Formats: sequence, structure tokens, C-alpha cells
Amino acid sequence: MSLPGGSRAVKPLIYAVLASFPDRIKRAPKPHIIRMEVVSQMSKRDELSINQQELTAAWQRTLPDTMQKADRAEVMADEADPKALRVTIHTAGHQMYSFDFKVTYVDSREIQTTLVDVEKDGKSIDERTDIIQQLVEDYTRHIHECAQALHELTHA
Repeated sequence: MSLPGGSRAVKPLIYAVLASFPDRIKRAPKPHIIRMEVVSQMSKRDELSINQQELTAAWQRTLPDTMQKADRAEVMADEADPKALRVTIHTAGHQMYSFDFKVTYVDSREIQTTLVDVEKDGKSIDERTDIIQQLVEDYTRHIHECAQALHELTHA
């Protein structure tokens, strides 16, 4: 079966469609590029805006206020990660527990708290017991309260 006008009638039609196609692409909006620019601007604004030394000093001043007075906390900069701090909390009383946490700023508003180790009398112990889990929850809450108290400083 042959087309009227032969195969020569089909070729101009194909060329006409192909010729107009690039113009349609040029005029079409590119939302993925716009979205990428918006995400890029958001990430720049949401980064931690304070250096690690100032952040460490602020945590050293603020964390004791969010904890029980008898407990003691040490805050140090994490030398391997400029967006992280190391927090050691020593419990009061005869229990002699110490809890090591890594506190990482995900962005200027959110922290991630990771339990690194629990010790009793200087020896690592199983952190899965109920009493230890309850203390970990309490100290994690205190750490988050400290981050919340420093929100104006970290989200400038």
C-alpha cells in the first residue's frame, strides 16, 4: 500500500514537526532547574552559622542549667566533625555512671544525639538495662533542651 503523493509527502511533514520541536523545548518551563535553585538557597540559609569554638563555649555555659544541679557535664568540640560536640555527663551519687554522647547539628535547627558509651566506675557497661535506658532518655532530653535554649545563637 502506498501513500498518496508517495513517500515524498511524508518527509516534509516529518521535517516540519522536527523543526518546530526545538522551539517548544526552548519555550517550555524548566521547573526542575528552578527547584534546584530554591533547594540550594534553602540549604545555604539553614547551615550552622556559628564556629565550633563559640558553639562549644555556649554549650558549656548552657547545658548545666538544663540538667539536675547534682549532675555534672563536660562539653568538648569533636575534632573529627566541625558540626559536632562531645558531651559527657557524670551522674550524681554513688552510682558513678558517665554517659558519652555525640551531638551533631544536622542543620541550624536540628540536632542528632548519639549515645557513644556508658561507664560505671570507669568501665564500659551494658546500656540496655532499664535504669540506663531511663537515664539516657533523661539526658537526651536535657541535651535537646540545651540546643533549644541556644536556638537564637545557632539559627542566626
